[in-house]
Amino acid sequence: MSIIDRSAVSPVPNALRECGRGAFAQRSGNMSERLVCVRDYEKKAKKTLPKAIFDYYFSGADEQQTLADNVAAFSRWRLYPRVLRDVSQVDLSVSILGQRLSMPVCVAATAMQRMAHPDGEMATARACRSVGTGMMLSSWATSTIEEVAEAAPDTVRWMQLYIYKDRNLTLSLVRRAEKAGYKAIFLTVDTPYLGRRRNDVRNRFKLPPHLRMANFESPDLAFSSKEGYGEDSGLAVYVAQAIDPTLKWEDIAWLKKMTTLPVVLKGVLRAEDAKEALKYGVDGILVSNHGARQLDGVPATIDTLPEIVEAVGGRAEVFLDGGVRRGTDILKALALGAKAVFVGRPILWGLACEGEKGVCEVLQLLKDELHLAVALAGCQSLKEINRSLVRSGLSSRI
Repeated sequence: MSIIDRSAVSPVPNALRECGRGAFAQRSGNMSERLVCVRDYEKKAKKTLPKAIFDYYFSGADEQQTLADNVAAFSRWRLYPRVLRDVSQVDLSVSILGQRLSMPVCVAATAMQRMAHPDGEMATARACRSVGTGMMLSSWATSTIEEVAEAAPDTVRWMQLYIYKDRNLTLSLVRRAEKAGYKAIFLTVDTPYLGRRRNDVRNRFKLPPHLRMANFESPDLAFSSKEGYGEDSGLAVYVAQAIDPTLKWEDIAWLKKMTTLPVVLKGVLRAEDAKEALKYGVDGILVSNHGARQLDGVPATIDTLPEIVEAVGGRAEVFLDGGVRRGTDILKALALGAKAVFVGRPILWGLACEGEKGVCEVLQLLKDELHLAVALAGCQSLKEINRSLVRSGLSSRI
C-alpha cells in the first residue's frame, strides 16, 4: 500500500471522473494533442472554427491594446505566499448572490454559442452543472432562455440583459428569466453602441443563415435579416438599430422596480460609477471592459479592480472578468477583492473543441489550477485569501 495519498497531492483524479477523460487526458497517440492549459484549447479552436467565427469570438476593439493588456496585466501582480500552513484540505466553495457554488469561477455571457458547437448554450449549461458553477446567459444567445433552463434545470443561471429601445421587449426578457428560474440580472452598461472590431468589419460579420438570436421573434431583432447589414459589421448595425443609447442612471431605478431579482451592473471601470451604482441599490458590480471589445485603451480589469473594491466597501458583491486564463489569475483577482471571476473566451474554446465535454474540461482545468494555487499560497479556504498575498510589480510594499 502506498504511503502517498495521491488525491491529496492533486485534484486531477476527481477531474477525470467528473469530466470523462478530463483536460489532462491524452486524446490520441500524438502527445502534441494533449490540451493542458487554456491556451491549448484556444489554439485548437482556431484550427476548428471558420475564420469569421473565430475572429468574432477572439477580436477586441480597434488596435486591440486592451485585449492584450487584459491578459498581460495579471503578470504585473506578484504573489507572496505563506508557508508552513496545513493545506492538505482546500475548500474552494463560495456563495454568489445567495447561491452556493463549488468554486469562484463562473461562466460569462458570450453571444451566439451555436456558432462554436451545435449544442451551444445548452452544452455550456450542462457543463456548469457537472462542475458545480454558475452560468450567465447572453440575451444574444442562439438558444432560448427556456431551452437553457430545461437543459440544466438545477444549474445556477443568471441573465445578461441589454436595454432595448423597446422597453416592453426588454421587460419581457426579464419576465421570462424570472419564470425560468434565473437567479439575477446582469445589466450591461458599456454598450450604447458597439465598439469597432476591425476583423468583423472586414468579414462583414453576421450569423450563419441557419442560426438566429433565439430569444427574439422578428428577423431584425433575431439578427437574421435576409436583407443583410451592408459593408459594416452586421452586429454593429444591429446594435445601432435596436439598443437604447439613452441609457442613464434613472433606468437602473426603473429596472430595480421591475424585478425582485438581484441586479448587477456589468461594465464598470471607475470608482465614481461604482459609488453611484450603490445609490441605486444594485446588488453587485462586475468590473469589466466587455472583453476589450468596446473602448480600446481602457485599463485592464485587474488593474482597476482594487479601487472599485475600495469604493464599494463591502456594500455589494464585486466580480471581475477579462483576461482570466489560469488559476493564478483567479487567485490574484480574489486577493484584490473580487468575490468571483467570470470567464468567456476560454469557455468558447472548450465548446468549439469538444462541446459540453470541452467546456467541462476547461472549467475543471481552471478549478484544478486554482486549487493548486490556493494551496501553494498557504490558504485552506477562500476566506484566508486577502490583499497581503499580492503586490504590484516588484514593489516591496504590501
